[in-house]
Amino acid sequence: MIRQMCWLSKSGGDGEKILHLQTAPGQPWRPYTAFPQFSVPDYQIPGGSKGWATYQKLLKAGWTLVPSARANEFSSNLAKSTVQN
Repeated sequence: MIRQMCWLSKSGGDGEKILHLQTAPGQPWRPYTAFPQFSVPDYQIPGGSKGWATYQKLLKAGWTLVPSARANEFSSNLAKSTVQN
């Protein structure tokens, strides 16, 4: 199992970013809330980042943070290869 995390926009644009996780090669990035086995409750701070508490936990557990641009590039390449096939 790979253990990667990335900050991505909910809508795929430049909106508010939330923590996304990837646990298998070639799988799409999914919000941290889709992984109850890894996520922890968010801090109750107005305007706080969604997934920050989970990010801190997973970083300590050895997960890798992937830059948003790299994660978006992977998603774009995956979509292109799916369309071409």
